[in-house]
Parts: sequence; structure tokens; C-alpha cells
Amino acid sequence: MSAVALELIPVAAAAGWIDAVVGGGGLLQLPAMLIAFPTLPTATVLGTNKAVAITGTSSAATTYLRRTDVDWSFLGLAAAIALPAAAGGALVATALPGSVFRPVIMIALLAVGAFVTLRPDFGRTHTPVRLSRRKAVTAAILCGGGIGFYDGVIGSGTGTFLIIAFLLVLGADFVHGSAMAKVVNVGTNLGALIVFVAEGHVMWLTAAAMAVGNVTGGALGARMALKRGASFIRYALMVVVVALVAKLGYDQWG
Repeated sequence: MSAVALELIPVAAAAGWIDAVVGGGGLLQLPAMLIAFPTLPTATVLGTNKAVAITGTSSAATTYLRRTDVDWSFLGLAAAIALPAAAGGALVATALPGSVFRPVIMIALLAVGAFVTLRPDFGRTHTPVRLSRRKAVTAAILCGGGIGFYDGVIGSGTGTFLIIAFLLVLGADFVHGSAMAKVVNVGTNLGALIVFVAEGHVMWLTAAAMAVGNVTGGALGARMALKRGASFIRYALMVVVVALVAKLGYDQWG
């Protein structure tokens, strides 16, 4: 195991914490890995990043689900759809540059930021919405399939988009939205990871070392979010949205 991999463990821990609270841990982890391994194929860095991310996401999901009730009939379907959608996105990512998608994602993020800012009570209370079977299936396809595909192609901010989607569609608060987002995010990470593993694009020893930090950060982030509640997650989301827009803008035009 290289010294570089060990140095990335604290980065993975911080990324796991961010991802558990509101999504967007890839903002920190992926750029750090690209800098640490400048000579490796991008696909290998992406694959290793997914191998790390799925451990922290699973840890956070487990912590949330111990103290949060979720609609498993909807959530299980969304996660199941997200897996092949993310795999498809990962395949597309090998053929199309990220610059094709970044402007659209930036507009979506700006809309999210404006919406949350202009509606200060949004996501503070948990008022579950009962969906008909048809509407639930449609919502699961849109949330799991659409955002899952995005995770396979680009990835950064997947958890953030999932949280907002669940707040809008299911009437969840930020705590329940974060819990559900982690479950679906496990599916998206797994779908993309399968593609990268099949193509031999994972550095397993590096991923194992970083996973220690990511799991720890994910568990701590989930516990803090549960303890501090919806208001804390709302403010964290706003910070991540700003950081995401700045990163994508720099990638596009910097």
C-alpha cells in the first residue's frame, strides 16, 4: 500500500462525513484522488472512488435506518432502478465528456439553491405524502433512474439531488430525505462500481485503506445529522450547493 493511499484516509473521512449529512462528498474525494494519481487513467480513479464511496454510504445508511422509518416499498423500488441506471451512466461516461452535462447540472443546482433559500420552512417538518401505486412507480423511476444515471456519468452531488427529490415527492423532512438518499445512493454506487470492476478499473488496496476513513466519516456524519436535525442539514445543503456550482463552473470554464 502506497504512502499516498494512507495520506488520502483523512480526505476520505471528511468526504464520508459530508456525504452522510447532505451528499456531495465526491467534491472533496474525487479531486484529491485525481491529484494524488495524475498518471492513472481517469476511469481507474473513478472506479476506485466508487469502491470507497459505497462503503461510507452503506455505513451512513445503516446509521440512519436504525433511527428513521422509511417507506421501503417505494425506496426499495427506487434503489433497484438506480442500480442499472447508474451502470448505464458509467458506460456513457466512458464515451462522452463531462462538459456535455455540466451546464445543465449547474442550472439545476442553482434552481435547488434558490428554491431552498426562498422557502425557509422547506424540509423542516416531516409530512409524508401517500402516493398511488402508479404515482409511486413513476416517482421511483424518475428519482432512481434519472439521478442514478447522473451518478454514473458525473456523480458529484447525487445525494443532494436525491434529498431534494424525496422532499418534493414524498413530503419528507431533511433527516428522512437524507436517510432515503443514502439507501438509493448505495444502489447507484453499486451499479457504477460493477461496470468499473468489470473493466478492471479499481485499485483495491487503495480503496480498502480509504474505506476505513470513509466508513468512519459516514457514520459520524449520520449521527450528527440525526442529533442536530433538519435545520442543520438545510444549512449544510446550501454550502454544498454553492461548492458544487463553483466546482462545476471551474471544470467547465476554469
